[in-house]
Amino acid sequence: MQEIHTMLSRLSYEVLDRLPVPVFWFDETARFIEVNQRACTEWGYTKEEFLQMSIWDVNPKMSSGSWKQHWDNKINDPSSFESVHRRKDGTLFPVDIIDNFVTYNNKVVCCAIIRDISVRKESSRVARLSRFTIESAGDAIFWINKKGTIVDANATALQAYGYSQEELIGMSVLNLSRNMSKEVFGEVWKKIKTEQATVLEGIHYTKAGKKINVEINANFFQFEDQEYSASIVRDVTIRKGKEAALRGALMEIRELKEKLEIENNYLNEEIEVKNDFGEIITNSDEFRKVLKQVEQVANTDSTVLITGESGTEKELLVRAIHQLSIRSTRPVIKVSLGSLPHHMIESELLGHEKGAFVGALTRKIGKFELANEGTLYLEEIDEVPLEMQANILRIIRDGQFERLGGRDLIKVNVRIIATSSKDLAEETQAGRFLEELYYYLNVFPIQTIPLRDRKEDIPILTRYFCERIGSRINKKITDIPQSAITKLKSYDFPGNVRELENLIERGVITSRAGKLNLSDFNLKRKRTKPTNLLTLEEMQRQHIAKVLQKTDWRVSGDKGASVILGIPPTTLFSKIKKLGIKRSTKVEFE
Repeated sequence: MQEIHTMLSRLSYEVLDRLPVPVFWFDETARFIEVNQRACTEWGYTKEEFLQMSIWDVNPKMSSGSWKQHWDNKINDPSSFESVHRRKDGTLFPVDIIDNFVTYNNKVVCCAIIRDISVRKESSRVARLSRFTIESAGDAIFWINKKGTIVDANATALQAYGYSQEELIGMSVLNLSRNMSKEVFGEVWKKIKTEQATVLEGIHYTKAGKKINVEINANFFQFEDQEYSASIVRDVTIRKGKEAALRGALMEIRELKEKLEIENNYLNEEIEVKNDFGEIITNSDEFRKVLKQVEQVANTDSTVLITGESGTEKELLVRAIHQLSIRSTRPVIKVSLGSLPHHMIESELLGHEKGAFVGALTRKIGKFELANEGTLYLEEIDEVPLEMQANILRIIRDGQFERLGGRDLIKVNVRIIATSSKDLAEETQAGRFLEELYYYLNVFPIQTIPLRDRKEDIPILTRYFCERIGSRINKKITDIPQSAITKLKSYDFPGNVRELENLIERGVITSRAGKLNLSDFNLKRKRTKPTNLLTLEEMQRQHIAKVLQKTDWRVSGDKGASVILGIPPTTLFSKIKKLGIKRSTKVEFE
């Protein structure tokens, strides 16, 4: 029996010595009475060295003074605990200790299983470090499952969105992204799962209802057979605002560039036009009075209305006013209203956005906007339709307008100089020109003088045109006969200075040996005063007014004017309105 007991003891010791965990035996004096081979291997001591040592030789937290209390506590509560041990080489490492107390030969001894938990501690430390890093991240981080439920969020997310952890965990992501539906989230989830990592943009709402622009870096992963997305959410509201401001600035730069290009092209065209007209040349005292008016009004911002017959250098007066003004560094923008189709006048003046009407393939800057801080020259203002006259009046009065098809209000600071070959006062009385616009334009009226009333200018103008035209076609005129000047002075020039220039050009072309030749030109025709002949429109006005007076202004019925004129009453009413016929209209009876 004793042999069997001895054999079992040896077998138990053999098993303990080969265990893969360190095992220590020590008594109440804290001295080691046995250790297994694993303990020797991990602590670096031999068994003989261990048997000469006490617990505090390997446990720096333990001392002979505290041992008795520790022993008594562990006998009463032999639970596991953690501590720190020291190897033979002096390195410290964390350990997990499980004490087992037994009585042997009437003495209490402790068999302690002590394991190195450095790896576990490091793993726990790294996990804590990772969590600390996540919690301290500057961006909000959400963990979301495939149902759109928030399963976790970092501290930054709680602070940024204003929710507590209890409120946020379990909440649907649709509460943050209120513009997203379940169907849309399903499509987004498929995208995240397919691409594994993707960047999204959207709008989120905080608990307080504040709207924020967000950029979402969504990363797909599987954990314990479940699908999740770890989404790093960054508030890009400020960045989006800066981007919008930058886009606006770039748009403004593009508009300015476009405007500058248009302005440069326009100025190039204007230079050619200006060279065709030359400078104002006069010996006429009456015309000098007109130039005096130009000088008086030039350095103001007052609106100017220049009237006079065709060819009387109205455009040169416009340019003279602009060049003498404080706006001379900016362009004078000319709009030839008489040459524009009526339906194009509004687009030409106001501009239009792309798609504003059929054929508006690109955005166009109008002449009012192009002339900002400069001068807008409205040539033949009387040609503008009544409905467009009201728009021009509003712009002059308010200094603002909208492009056709646009919504933005454009403010301009433009000086208006208008010209007309007609008497706008008469046009206003006839109902063909807006009375209020006439008053706005007629702030400073200038009446040009026809060439027939300033014939003293014919010699100097003839010489000037000979030099300029001759230089252009490489033909020098040195002799201008007095007979040619006399011939020119005998003519009334219904086309005024423009007609004189054309005559001189023809004369220079046909001249030989440097002598101006006008002998073949028939200039005996006298100018007929325009008041002796009526335009077709005036003839219609006179005739309809006569018939209306004879019918006592009865339009329809058996004895109405429409029967006499042979047109429907509705047509007659339209003509009365269009022609501006009123009871006060003066008519001449034969």
